[in-house]
Amino acid sequence: MDTFAVRKQPSMNTPPPPTVTSRGKVIFLIAALLCLTPWVSPPLALLLGILLAQFIAHPFKRQNKKATTFLLQFSVVGLGFGMNVNTALQAGKEGIIFTIVSIFGTLILGFLLGRFLKIERNISFLISGGTAICGGSAIAALSPVIGADEKEVSVALGTIFILNSIALFIFPAIGHWLQMSQSDFGLWCAIAIHDTSSVVGAAARFGDEALQIATTVKLARALWIIPLAFLSSWIFKSEGSKVKIPYFIGLFVLAIIVNTYVPYIDRISPYIVAVSKKGLTLTLFLIGSGLNRSLLKAVGLKPVIQGTVLWIVISAVALWTILAL
Repeated sequence: MDTFAVRKQPSMNTPPPPTVTSRGKVIFLIAALLCLTPWVSPPLALLLGILLAQFIAHPFKRQNKKATTFLLQFSVVGLGFGMNVNTALQAGKEGIIFTIVSIFGTLILGFLLGRFLKIERNISFLISGGTAICGGSAIAALSPVIGADEKEVSVALGTIFILNSIALFIFPAIGHWLQMSQSDFGLWCAIAIHDTSSVVGAAARFGDEALQIATTVKLARALWIIPLAFLSSWIFKSEGSKVKIPYFIGLFVLAIIVNTYVPYIDRISPYIVAVSKKGLTLTLFLIGSGLNRSLLKAVGLKPVIQGTVLWIVISAVALWTILAL
């Protein structure tokens, strides 16, 4: 390409992308600190992050992904100190059948929708996998296995995170409207909401028992990343690709065991759980701060249609099944 070629000027109707400024950094840090106070709930933190992303450039964009991953894993492990082994085992037994049926049903429906809407194969598979298992974590694990490029990953993540944001607000409202029990709502969240952060955030608003069940079932569901990743490498003929194993789930299980059987741990476990919940709130703020206009625009209509249909189907079927039992 000619070095001296005239670059296309941006349209006068299109606002220029925001740039990083010192004022933007200060506003971002103040908002992040507010998320650690009792006044900001997980949904409000997510909304605050989304609003900031529309008006100021993310001052820590490079560090955002690593910080989000670390905080989410740290928070989930910390929540294990508020759980009991017997409760966790019971929740896992209740959710195993739902997990198997919903995962394979979602993947099959996602494949059919992707073909019908003529969505790129990688994008369609990542959205289906993220919906079926655990949102962004599943997409991050599957993308290198199938050889997805940065744009395909961004579209899939954008679709999932948009729907997660909506779920965090409407699921607790639906649960209260239907007068669902704590255990039913926790199970529904774990199956029907994509990302672990939004599952925990929605369940925490409903109650402690819902939080315990939702977290346990969701993390048991997340283990399906491993067989799905190996299956994906065979389907997409990507030999030699690495499969990311979610090791932090083992630490979550260890935290539950310690909280159940180690004497005197109950003296500090409430503080660990409280810190973990604040870590989750900050995690949701960071996730929201990554949903800027350019990402939302890049997603496009067809992937959103696929993700929305999958989400509505799995939510409705899971809700009907749980309430019917």
